[in-house]
Order: sequence, then C-alpha cells, then structure tokens
Amino acid sequence: MPLNVAAALSFIFFAVVVTAEDPYRFFTWNVTYGDIYPLGVRQQGILINGQFPGPDIHSVTNDNLIINVFNSLPEPFLISWNGIQQRRNSWEDGVYGTTCPIPPGRNFTYILQVKDQIGSLFYFPSLAFHKAAGGFGGIRILSRPRIPVPFPDPAGDFTVLIGDWYKANHTDLRAKLDRGKKLPLPDGILINGRGPNGAYFTVEQGKTYRFRISNVGLQNSLNIRFQNHKMKLVEVEGTHTVQNTYSSLDVHVGQSYSVLVTMDQPGLDYYIVVSTRFTNPVLTTTGTLHYSNSVGRVSGPPPGGPTIQIDWSLNQARSVRTNLTASGPRPNPQGSYHYGLINTTRTIVLANSAGLVDGKQRYAVNSVSFVPADTPLKLADFFKISGVFRVGSISDRPTGGGIYKDTSVLGADFRAYIEIVFQNDEDIVQSWHLDGYSFFVVGMDGGTWTTASRNSYNLRDAVSRCTTQVYPKSWTAIYMALDNVGMWNLRSEFWARQYLGQQFYLRVYSPVESIRDEYPIPRNARLCGRASGRHTRPL
Repeated sequence: MPLNVAAALSFIFFAVVVTAEDPYRFFTWNVTYGDIYPLGVRQQGILINGQFPGPDIHSVTNDNLIINVFNSLPEPFLISWNGIQQRRNSWEDGVYGTTCPIPPGRNFTYILQVKDQIGSLFYFPSLAFHKAAGGFGGIRILSRPRIPVPFPDPAGDFTVLIGDWYKANHTDLRAKLDRGKKLPLPDGILINGRGPNGAYFTVEQGKTYRFRISNVGLQNSLNIRFQNHKMKLVEVEGTHTVQNTYSSLDVHVGQSYSVLVTMDQPGLDYYIVVSTRFTNPVLTTTGTLHYSNSVGRVSGPPPGGPTIQIDWSLNQARSVRTNLTASGPRPNPQGSYHYGLINTTRTIVLANSAGLVDGKQRYAVNSVSFVPADTPLKLADFFKISGVFRVGSISDRPTGGGIYKDTSVLGADFRAYIEIVFQNDEDIVQSWHLDGYSFFVVGMDGGTWTTASRNSYNLRDAVSRCTTQVYPKSWTAIYMALDNVGMWNLRSEFWARQYLGQQFYLRVYSPVESIRDEYPIPRNARLCGRASGRHTRPL
C-alpha cells in the first residue's frame, strides 16, 4: 500500500477512535437576503433560515458541529466562528486566508469540533462587508455534565447580541470603503437585531438569569447596564472569571461576556441600556427587562452610563481576572497552568496606523496594509504554490515607515511561547482578535511599551480570551503558547479597518507536517484561485 494512502487511512481510523464518544450536532442553514427594519427603514439584510440575527448554536464541550451552509446570495459568502479555536484545523476557520468562498447557489459543510472549550462566542460573515447586513448569531458551549461550574444553574439563559448599525445597505458602505473613504458615525445601536425598545426579555421575580453578551458591531465599544440591577461577571470568552459585580460593563468590538443578573427588584419592567463609549455624540438604545408579575411599564429616563472616561474603562478591564479555583472544560482548576512562570522565547510588537495609499484611505499593521491574494493562503501553503504570499512579509516590530500594501504573513514556530504587544499611538480605542487561540492579557497601560512595562504585568490570574482592547495612546500585552498549527488571522475587529488592511496572518508552522499536529485538508474543501483543479487528498 502506498505510504500516503496508508497515512490517510490511519488518520481516518485515529479520528474515529478519538471522536467516538463525542456527540455530533447537525445544522442546515440557508443564507438569503431579506427585508429588515431594525431602525425603522427597510434594508437588505442577511438572514439565516429566515432569521435576523441568525439562530443560536447550542453545544457542549468536545461536540462535533456539522453545519451545512447553502449560499442563496448572488455573491460568494463565508462564515467565521469568533472564538472557536479550530484545534489543528485552520481549514474550517471561514476567513478568506484559509477557506475558499461558497459560490452563489452552492453549499459547503463546515466540520468543527469545540475541543476543550466552554463559554460564550458568536459567528459572523467574514467577506465583502457582509457583517454590516447581519448573518451573525450566538454560540454557547456548555460544560460537560460532570464538570463543576462555579455557580448554580440559572433559571434562564439569554443571548444578547449588541452592536452599532447603519441604515445604509452593506453594499453602499462597502462601495464607500472601496472608494477609499471613511465611514460616518453609525445611525444607531441594536440589541438582538432590534432598535430602541425592541428587545424584550421576560423573567421571574427572585430568580437569577445568565446573559451572554457579545458585541457583534462594526466599530464602537459599547456599555451595557440593567436598570436597578447588578451584573455578576462569571465568564469571558471561555474563561470562568472572578465573580466581580458591576453596575455597567464595557464590551469592546468582538468581545463576549457572561453575567448573572438576579431579579431582586419590585415587579415592574426595567430598562436594559446599551450606549456607545468614547464617541460624540453618544448613541443609546434600550430594551426591556420584563418581570412576569410586572404591574407597570418602564418609565422615566434610562439610567446613564460612562461616556468618554478612559481610566474608568481601563480600571474595569484590569479587574477582569481568572477564577483560579474553577474548572475549565476539564475537571482541573483554571489556575493549574502557570503561564506567568514560563519564559517567553520571542516578543512581537504590533503598531496600528492609518493613512492614505494612492489617495485612498488604508489601515496597517507595522506599516503593512493587508491585501487578499488570489488564492487562500492556507491552500497555497499546503500545495506549495509560490508567488501567493511570502513568510516574513511583515516585520515583528514597527518600522516607522509609510504604509504600503502586501499580503502580510508572519512566521512563528509551533510550541513557541511568545509575547505580543499591541501598541496604539492613535486617538481611538482598538480591538484585536486572533483566530485559533486564546491568550493571557497580562498588561495594559498608557504611553509607549518598553521592557520596563513588564514590571506591571499580571503573572498570576490574568484573563485568557481571544479578543482584547487597546486604549488610545496605550499598549496591551499578551502571552500565548503557540500550540495550534495553522494559518491564523490576526485582525482589527473594527470592520472597516480590517477591510482596508489592518490584519495579517500568523503562520504557526511545524516542519514535521504530521497528522498529530494538524489535520489533513478536508475532502470537501473547496479549491479556488491557483489551487483550482488540484485534489484535496492524494490519489
């Protein structure tokens, strides 16, 4: 038997054995355009099975998710899974650097496993500024039955998708960006796809409920608060946290938080308020927290919240810490991994910038403004197609030079333990996300990062997450173990900035090229660009 065939068969046997006890959950989604009216005017929205936002994905640690997506749009489409780590499997990441788009009228089946994960995440469309039209929804990954959770089962569990929104169709917004223009201030804020007073949550007096809050918007940091109620933070993007209590909570673009809210007030209706941070003017929307025994509707002005106070937000961010005694996806304390005692082998400093290239607005990381290649980078890497990208096309330190375009890929070694510093010298908050990983947010502060900044790092109970903010004229530092081979998108969650170049790919490489470290290319993988006509598995 040829060695490559034997290897493929051994992998199939290995996969069956490993996943035999892990349940499968099947989903069939039809993606269409439809009329929506979130801010009172008709728009062209992206619906999944007729829903805006799309349906929630409910799962349990280690579940296999088989999601068959039919693209009924007149243009290519992809879905990405914000926070799902795709262990050894960047093929399924659903961004253009890894996955060929689903052509109009065709389908693609994502095969995901939420391996060793819990928590609150979300999915969204990753191409062509589709995110401005919908197509997003919540993901919840529950702990396995015998794994202890550090709080009693809530009486109910709600997904709360918040985000800024434009009345203009996504095609008009995209055209503006393609012309090299900036987007204006959004027109409003949505809660679960609804405008002011549209979202409605029914609860019972005296009971405690879980609210899974994700900022699925395009650019604005948002603050959420429940009138006359406190929020107990219990989980952030898969990490059980120290259970601090907050009267309001900042949720930056792309971030997810879980809070418990106890219905300990008189039987009335109460405002849920979401407002923008660091903007002028401040945009605000409201939903309703409806007690089932309510004797009165919401009345009076909604409770105010923080507006432009950066120190307030920074101090709150520093207070979000890991619950070291709680179990994670496995029955061992989350503090059993001593991230602060491991020596880093490399420091990468990433500086964002904005400027004009050929008279058009662009955004960059270390002076490089990302442009997509004609072939997904993961396919080019696998088939060894030259000329698509070059490892090292972005420096791991700021260059101080002007912005230029390239298909930027930064190389990194499998099993390295690295420090990444996000340096933000601009006047706005930044939000950064890395696919395929969670990382420890060890420090953040104002000014320019230096090696002396390490003296202020939290090396004991920093929160582990996949999306972090960087405040204006400030820095944020993370520690991360490169334990997931693949091609991983590191991007701004400000979607116009991502669209116009503030992103790149981190190629985590193992020279062994073993199925122990990375799954082979899926048999159903679409092949496009210069990979067209090739075979997903050797014949």
